[in-house]
Parts: sequence; structure tokens; C-alpha cells
Amino acid sequence: MTHDLVIRGGTVVTATGSRRADVAVHGGRIAAVEADLIGPAAGAREVVDAAGLLVLPGVVDVHTHARVATDAEPDRFFRDSVAAAHGGTTTFLAFNNPGTGSSPAAARSLRTGLREWLASTASDAAVDVGLSAVITASHGDAAAELPHLVDGGVPTFKAFMVYDFGVDDATLLGLLGAAAAAGGMLQVHCENRTILEALTARHLAAGETGPAFHATSRPPYVEAEAIARAIALARAANAPLYVVHLSSADALAEVRAARAAGLPVFAETCPHYLALTDERYALPPEDAARYVISPPLRPAGHPDALWAGLVDGSLALVATDHVPDRAGVEKQTWRESFDRISNGGPGIETLLAVAYDAGVAAGRIPIERLVDLLSTTPARLFGMPAKGAIEVGRDADLVLFDPDARRTIRAAGLHHASDYTPYEGRDVRGAVHSTLVRGSFVVRAGAFVGRRGFGQFVGRSLAAMR
Repeated sequence: MTHDLVIRGGTVVTATGSRRADVAVHGGRIAAVEADLIGPAAGAREVVDAAGLLVLPGVVDVHTHARVATDAEPDRFFRDSVAAAHGGTTTFLAFNNPGTGSSPAAARSLRTGLREWLASTASDAAVDVGLSAVITASHGDAAAELPHLVDGGVPTFKAFMVYDFGVDDATLLGLLGAAAAAGGMLQVHCENRTILEALTARHLAAGETGPAFHATSRPPYVEAEAIARAIALARAANAPLYVVHLSSADALAEVRAARAAGLPVFAETCPHYLALTDERYALPPEDAARYVISPPLRPAGHPDALWAGLVDGSLALVATDHVPDRAGVEKQTWRESFDRISNGGPGIETLLAVAYDAGVAAGRIPIERLVDLLSTTPARLFGMPAKGAIEVGRDADLVLFDPDARRTIRAAGLHHASDYTPYEGRDVRGAVHSTLVRGSFVVRAGAFVGRRGFGQFVGRSLAAMR
């Protein structure tokens, strides 16, 4: 066989080990992973020298809020997909965020929302993408629609316990059971709505309106209580539960106890909770507003607890919760009050860089564990058997990573649709050299060489992943 491509001489990293090996690609898939492919390489259409580089499976980011294109801003989704490629992410899942449908029916029908999302993104992405559907209080009989979405390759759904579009406990109980019965899994944003609204009202009544009060309106126990309640509801429904963006040691204790009891409870954390603390809220308000994320950044000590959770397996993976808000647009409401500031921050391009620097380079986790957290486990839990590992037959989604590189993260050097980064000025060790999606270079030697529309929709099924 004449291979399309052989990546020669790199250190191939999987979740179970690392070794010097060559990787052959044919027809967009991995055809061979062997210590020495001298024979096949001689007949390959292209041979790439990866000496001194790590060869990693492409990152799979299962939690983003990349915005669909609009007439006013036609490039936002595409730009985030380019940013993903520059950061080593070859597949990401987005949400059809509440209120983003183009017709009133989209707010009532999950299937309508799915169709409109696909129509908006089908030709936009430079890397592969999938969808997790958001379920809100306005979605009439959402449970009845879940089997149709599962059949359409969308087996994961998200519900909120907060905000005006959040669901109550009775609805959440029903959705957990319906999702499981349909072969899906519910992702839940866990915060106690009653408490955070009361604390918010207390701050505002006292004239405490600055961004710093966002954190004190949502202390760790607000998150921990809601997670404990969601676990109890999932247990009653005999259903799996996926907790999004876990941020605190208090919340981690609830997940750890559930998993010790043998319950199918999975949780993610995010790079900002691993690398940043609530000291950012002491910045001038126009800067502190950039860190208004929910749950908020936590005090020192919590990041160390989360790293321990990643080491012992209590936390399943790391995802970004990427929101391409802009300091000059969505975050400007800091001038009104902290509860008016759009929640979230950009991270789709910096996931691998920050996790490698704060985790592997800092000696907290080995590179194999990082691959498991960013690629292998996300692909397995979210139903993507062709993704997440360097194995024969899987998609040739590959990252050539230079562990010796040094760089400083600057917003001016990033490609996402936001105008800032939470990691401005952070020096990191390691950098993406090249990124391949299904055997084709999307980023090569630091330059974007892909194209709009190359990315494919990834239809998923959880049936084979349990």
C-alpha cells in the first residue's frame, strides 16, 4: 500500500503509554503505527519529519458555546474553528444556545433547533464539529423529542438549574430519565438558583454592583449543593449524570462520593479553574469583568484540589466552556451591575497550551494522563469512536506538539472570535507545531492551511461507548 502520509520519528503518545514510532495515514485514517516504517515510507506520497516532537491525538473539546454565523457577523463560527485548529483541537462540540434559533419554533422544538444549527454551521467549520442540544424551560415536551435527536447523532443534552431559562427539579428528574431511556446523557449546569439570587439581591441592595461581587454571590456551597441535588435526582432516575464546569473543592467532594458509591456520575473541569484564582476580581472593574464566568473563579487551594481530582479520576476530563464574548461588546455591561455582565470567556485555542503548561510541564500529571483527559475520555464518553486516540482505523486527527517551545499568550496572537484572552501575558511551555484533521493539515508549522467547510458534522452514539 502506498500511504498518503507518514509522520516519521516523533514520540507517539496515547493514554496508556508513549513510544518513538512512525504513523502512516491512508484515506484520512490511521493505517499503521510502527517503530520503523522505512518500507512504506519510501512509497508514501509525503513524509513529515517529526523528530523532537510529540505526536498527540487531536484534542476533543466537548463544551463550547461557539456562536453560529449571522448576517452581521458571518465569520464567528469559522474563526473559532480556526482557533481550535491552532490550539490542537480537531473536534469540538457546540451548543445551540438558548435564544439563538432564527424562528420562534426553535425555542419550542429541539428538532427545529437542530436543523437550524446544522444549516448555520454545515459549511463554516475548518475542523470537525458536533452538537449538544440545550433544553430550556420553554421547550414544551422536550423529553418526547430526545429519541429523535439521538437518532440524528445528537445523544447529549444540557439543562440548567439556574437562569430564567433553567428547569425545576421535577423537570430535571424527568429529563434525566428520558435521556437515559433514549440512549443519551444529560449534562447539567449545577448551581442553587434560590441562594445565588438571594445573595445577588443582597449585594445589589447594598450598592455592591462591581464585577468582584459576582464571585461572592456564588460561593462554592452554591455549586456543591446543586451538584448533590442533581446526583440524587439522577440516582432516582437510574440515569447517568454529567456535571459541567466543576470549579470547587466542595463540589468535587460530592462527585467523588457519588463515584465511590458506584454511581454513573461524570464531571469536567475547565482550564480557567485549574490555572486562575479569584484574585482576578481585584483588578479594575473593566478588567475584572473579563473573568465573570459561572461558576466563578475560586480562591487559592481550589485549583490544587481539582488537579488532585484529575489525578485520581474523580474528574473525567477537561473542556473549555468557551464563550467568544468580547470585552468591548458583551462585557461592557459591567458599567451597570455584575449581574448584567454576560457570563463566560474564550478558551478554545488555549486549552492544550494551558493544560500542558500547568499540568505536564509543572509536574502535576504525565503527558499520557493529559491525552486521556483532553482526547481519549472525551471521545469515549461522548460517543466518538473514530476520535481521541492514535490507533489503526481511527481518524488521523493528529497534533505535532513541540514540548520545548516557549511562548507568551497574547490576544493579538490568537485567532478566536473574542477580543481578549483570560491568559494574557501567561508564559507557557510547549506549543502546537501542526494540526491534522482526517489526515489533512489544517495548521502546518504554525500557519493555517485549511479551508472553510472542510470540517464535518460528527454524528454520535453513546450505545457503543458504555
